[in-house]
Amino acid sequence: MRSLFVLFHLMSLAVMAAAEPGPTWTDPGKAAAEDPDFVLQGEYGSAEPGGQWGVQVVALGGGAFDAYLLEGGLPGVGWTRGRLRVKLSGNREADGTVPLVSGDGICKGTIRGGKVTVSREGKELGTWPKVERMSPTLGAKPPEGAVVLFDGSGVEEWEQGVMKNGLLENSDPHTKRTFGSYRLHVEFRTPYKPFARGQQRGNSGVYHQWRYETQVLDSFGLEGEDNETGGVYKISKSLLNMCYPPLAWQTYDFDFTTAKFDGAGQLTAKARITVRLNGVLVQDDLELPTTTGGAKLKLTPEPGPIYLQSHGNPVFYRNLWIVPR
Repeated sequence: MRSLFVLFHLMSLAVMAAAEPGPTWTDPGKAAAEDPDFVLQGEYGSAEPGGQWGVQVVALGGGAFDAYLLEGGLPGVGWTRGRLRVKLSGNREADGTVPLVSGDGICKGTIRGGKVTVSREGKELGTWPKVERMSPTLGAKPPEGAVVLFDGSGVEEWEQGVMKNGLLENSDPHTKRTFGSYRLHVEFRTPYKPFARGQQRGNSGVYHQWRYETQVLDSFGLEGEDNETGGVYKISKSLLNMCYPPLAWQTYDFDFTTAKFDGAGQLTAKARITVRLNGVLVQDDLELPTTTGGAKLKLTPEPGPIYLQSHGNPVFYRNLWIVPR
C-alpha cells in the first residue's frame, strides 16, 4: 500500500513538473540579466531583403539551443516554405561560446560575440550579426471610425479585463461589444519559457466572435503549424512562420468577414479571414469552414465579441483597436 502511495506521489510531482517546466520571464530586462541564454537566442542575418542566409536561434533552457539555417535570409525577407532549412543544435560552453552541428554533421557553426558563423561541407557560408526586427505595424494608430479596445488607460471595454503595468493581461477577457465584419489590430508579447515545449510555451489566442481562434504561441523557429502563431486552430497553418522571439512585441492585423445568412437563418456564405503577422501575409482570404476548438458561441447570424484566451500563460496585449465594417 505504501509503495502505491509513493508511486502516486512521484507521478503527481512529475505532472506538476510537466505543468511548470522551469522559470518564466515576462520582462526582457530581467531575462537578459538572469539568463545568459536569452541574450544568445534570436535572429541573425539581415532585416532587409537580399541576404543569402539567415539563422534563427532558439533557447531550450540550461544552455541548450536549436538553430535553423535558412536559405535566402530570414522569414519575410527571403526564406519561404520550400527553401532549404537546416536544423543545428548545441550547448553553451563555459566561455559563452555555443558550437553547433546538424544531425548529419554536414553543417557546423558557432555562436560567439553576438554573431553566428556557419559552414556547410567544410565551406564557410558566412558570419551574421544578431538583428532585432520590429513589425512595420507596431504602434499603428487607430484610424477614423475605430473603436479603441485597449490603449493602456483602462479596461472599460472588457469583461474580466485585468491591466498590469499598462498592459492587458490574458485573463480570459472578452469585449463587452459584439462585432460582425471588421478590421482588427492587436499587439502581443509572449513570455520567455526556455524549458517549456510546444503548447506550454506562451499559449494564448485571439478569438473572432468567440468562434474562430487565431493562435498565439511562442512558436519562434518552429514549422508554422495551425496550432502555432499565424495559424487558424485546426483549420489552416500559416503561409509563413513570421513569429519573432519571445518577449518581442509582435502584431496581428486581421480583416474578418462574418458569415452570411438568409432571411430564414440558413447559412449562405462562410466567414473569411485575412491575417498579417508582423506585417506579412500568413492567411490569405481564408474560408472558415467551422468554428474552432474552445469556441463559446455557435454559428448563428448574431455578432460576437473579441476574446483573448488565457491557457495559463502570462501573455500580454496592448494597442488593440477595431474598425467595424
